[in-house]
Formats: sequence, structure tokens, C-alpha cells
Amino acid sequence: MKEKFERNIEFHLKDYKAMVKDLFDHPEVGNQEFQSSKKLTDLIKKMGFAVEYPYICPTGFKGEYKAAKAGPTIGFLCEYDALPEVGHGCGHNLIGVMSIAAAVALKEVIEDIGGKIVLFGTPAEENFGGKVEFANHHAFDQVDVAMMLHPATCNQVGARTNALYPVKFEFFGVNAHGAKPFEGRSALDAAVLTYTGISMLRQYCKPNTYIHGVIKNGGSAANVIPAYASMEYYFRAPNMNYAKEIASRAITIAQGAAHQAEVKMEHSIYECPYEDKKINYTLSHKLKQIYEFLGLEDILDVNEIPGGSSDVGAVSYVCPTIEGQIKIAEACVRGHSKEMALATIQENGTKAIVNGGSALALLAYDFITDAQFAKDVMDEFQSQK
Repeated sequence: MKEKFERNIEFHLKDYKAMVKDLFDHPEVGNQEFQSSKKLTDLIKKMGFAVEYPYICPTGFKGEYKAAKAGPTIGFLCEYDALPEVGHGCGHNLIGVMSIAAAVALKEVIEDIGGKIVLFGTPAEENFGGKVEFANHHAFDQVDVAMMLHPATCNQVGARTNALYPVKFEFFGVNAHGAKPFEGRSALDAAVLTYTGISMLRQYCKPNTYIHGVIKNGGSAANVIPAYASMEYYFRAPNMNYAKEIASRAITIAQGAAHQAEVKMEHSIYECPYEDKKINYTLSHKLKQIYEFLGLEDILDVNEIPGGSSDVGAVSYVCPTIEGQIKIAEACVRGHSKEMALATIQENGTKAIVNGGSALALLAYDFITDAQFAKDVMDEFQSQK
């Protein structure tokens, strides 16, 4: 089966490489991926999938191929949003193509083994959480297993992610001349007090908890007491409950700062909160076996220390989910960098299309054809509820 899948991907490799390069050359940020999503849907239509576009989100899509023979539903997750300034520094142009390559390869045998293949085009992973929106609209309710691979500086079979809770603070004061500050009330003072207070909060947080924020607005002229200031914060923690607890303490700090500065404070959720990601070790162990079978080297086990956040977490609460990592660059290359973006269109990026697409196709094939493996995956998922 390995050779069959590899041959299929190699046959379409020219199209896949062209798509990765096209997305690299024309990056679009979250919820603005109109050209990217259109190009991807054109490609999967060409490959024989029935496409619904737009789907749930203006730049979301769903591609399906259902065999005549009944079987499990396999969900392949596609990403394609870019970052400001660095373009595809997170490699999402490669993520979408690897998933498509896997789906097309699996389609070649799906009539024999049975099942349904679904490609989910999930936009805006970096900020607005397309997968969260999909989950809220029950897109994954009938999916038996969801999978994707992420470009990285190592080969790894999964990593924990933190829950993320984004909070915006706004302060409303009174303008005054800088030479008569007593006539005004400074919104900026409240923001600075809040920033200082939240910074002090950090040392009292549990391990693997992160707080980071910026002052977005703080006034426009030195001789004017600012009547408006705003701040945006991310509160990350190993689970959503604790992320919200830390955010609640930060809100109390902001309320106290507003009281000190005699200004009004409001707070809101300004982006999409992300759940932490559930790890399915049965899937991770199988992916490691497949990586070894494909000849990948230096394969790392699941990273148990959560750091960043991803909307994949929302999927992992609905169905068994795996997000593995595949190496396209050396360890000296930083994530979210122009160098990582460049790696997607170089030799290692092309190898990832073949190896990553084959790995996902083989993982899906084993899930469909090995009843005990599929049962173990589902049993583990149910035990985590």
C-alpha cells in the first residue's frame, strides 16, 4: 500500500508543488483567504471530490468522496491562512496540500475498503479559529477520526497545546491639556497600572501558563491627557478553566487600576478562544510506526509540555484527532519566520508532500481496515470524556 500511495502522490506532485508555491507567492491572512480557498477547491474538484464552498465560513470548504461500500468517515484537515509580514511562516500552504495529497491517494482504494473521505478547509487558524466555528456548527459530529500534519523542525507524533483565552481591556477617561492634567482623567495611566499588575500576576501562575499582551492604544499626543486606551491579552493555560481563572484575576487587576485612575473600564473577548488539544496516544503510536516504515528518522514522541495554542483542540473534543509534525527545516529555523515559509517551497517541503501525504493516507487506511485499531482509538477517546 505504501508504494501505491507514493505513486499516486508522485503522479500529482507537479500540481501539488505548484499549489504550495502559489499559496506561498500570494499569502492571505485569516478570513481573507478568498483566492487560496478558491484555488484549493478547484484542485480537489479536479481530483474528483464533491465540493461545498463556501462552507460555514466565507473562506471555508468541504470536499467529499463516499465509497459505495460503507465504512468509517475520515476527516483530513486543511489550513491555508498566512501571517502578516512573514507570509506562510507557519507552513499552512503545505498543511492543506499534504492533506489533499493524502485524501486523493486514499480515494484510489476507498471503493475496495469502504468509507467516506472528507476534506475540511478550515480558515483562520492563526486568529479566528475556523475549526472552532466548524465544531460549533457540528461539522465533525459524524467524523470517526480527524488528522493533519504540521511542518516543523523535527518529526514528531504530536504535541500538547494550551487553551487560549483572549481578553481586550478598554479604558475611558477625560481629555485635558498636558499642562492642566488635573482637569482630566488618564486612560493611559489605568492601562499602565494594569500592565504592571498583570506582569506581577505571572509569578503566581501554575507551570506552563503564559500571559502576554500589548497596549494597542495609549493616546496620540504627549500634551493631551489620553481619554482612551486599550490593551489586548492572551491568557494560555493547560486547560480552559485555568486560563479563564487567570483572566478573571487580570480583570480584577484592571478594575482596580481603573478605580485608581478614576476612569471607566470595559473588557471583552476579542478573538476566538481555543481549547487545549486532547492527545490520542493510539493514533500517535500508529503514526510513529508509519513514520518509521516510510524511513523518517529521529522521530520524537508526543511533546507533553504545552506551549502554543491551536484551534485543532476544538476538533479533538468532538472526535479522535491527531496533529503530527513533519520536518522541513533545521532546528535553527524559527517558527513564524520568513525562513520557515521559504522551507515550504524547497526540497524538504516537496519531500513532506510525499512523506506527509503517504503517512496520513496510511494512517487512514489502517483505521478503516484494522477494526481493533479503530476500536482502540475510539475507546481511548471515550475514556477522555
